Amino acid sequence: MNLLVLGGTQFAGRHIVEQALARGHRITLFHRGRTNPGLFPEADELLGDRDGGLSALAGRSWDAAVDVNGYVPRLVRDATRLLAGSTDCYLYISTLAVLADHTIPGQDETAPRAAFEKITTEEITGETYGPLKAACEAVVEAAMGDRAAILRPGFIVGPWDHTGRFNYWIRRASEGGDMLAPGTPGEPIQFIDARDLAAFVLRVLETRMSGTYHVVGPRAPLSWAGLFVECNRVAGKDTRVVWVAHEFLDARGVSPKELPMRFRNADGLEATSSEKAIARGLTFLPVSQTIRDTLQWDAAHGAHEVGLSADRERELLAQWHGAKQPA
Repeated sequence: MNLLVLGGTQFAGRHIVEQALARGHRITLFHRGRTNPGLFPEADELLGDRDGGLSALAGRSWDAAVDVNGYVPRLVRDATRLLAGSTDCYLYISTLAVLADHTIPGQDETAPRAAFEKITTEEITGETYGPLKAACEAVVEAAMGDRAAILRPGFIVGPWDHTGRFNYWIRRASEGGDMLAPGTPGEPIQFIDARDLAAFVLRVLETRMSGTYHVVGPRAPLSWAGLFVECNRVAGKDTRVVWVAHEFLDARGVSPKELPMRFRNADGLEATSSEKAIARGLTFLPVSQTIRDTLQWDAAHGAHEVGLSADRERELLAQWHGAKQPA
């Protein structure tokens, strides 16, 4: 296939391009040339900007386009208008955050989407991210009809994860000692290895699938406690997890950057259904492999700006133990 990838040089897009090339597909990358330029010398590169600089795409055609970095409906609309007559499929990477109610577990692709009709900003915040991506989905559907494929991951993890969110947890859980974790052991966690996401992207394109799919794993339900047990097993450590109440952490101003992937009043996003995608070929690497490969990559390349510092963790644990002592 002749594929156009909008982005494609960072994390999820990087895995998509890498797997596509390995399977013999011809790739054209459209990007600004700022992140990892020249990463794939075997791919064609078109330099431009999604905001007013799409001219390099004019007059060309592809079998499919993959949009991995569309966050603002205006820019997605510009791309789909230009490419609607130039490609047989437009695959858009969306997010589970588009769901209207984040508290309901077990939601599938038929669940209501967040309202976006009155949104007027293009600023991406915790409050606007979901509605903006929902508006982008609507743009893709309107422009491409039954030639649209929309994939909704939750947290994307694995090697080359520049966000450091998942990396912090598995790194800390693999270091030993007393480790602070928020909430309770049984709280669910879902994620998708970027390599599994990439494989499903190519399956969708190669088999000409359309529609919307939740792409999240692992296949069997996983709790935070279960994740940490697996980290201990992979690393050969005996880290002791100390579960600290969300309210205690909130009262001490613990930020999402210090404890990433921590949902407050949105637990439903960690228990969504991906049965539709599984039935159409979504598969999952073992959680142990995701942990092992990500730890190996993180040791060589990872940034450690995300997560609690050792001093901050010790401070909070001391306060937690003190608060639990009888008066």
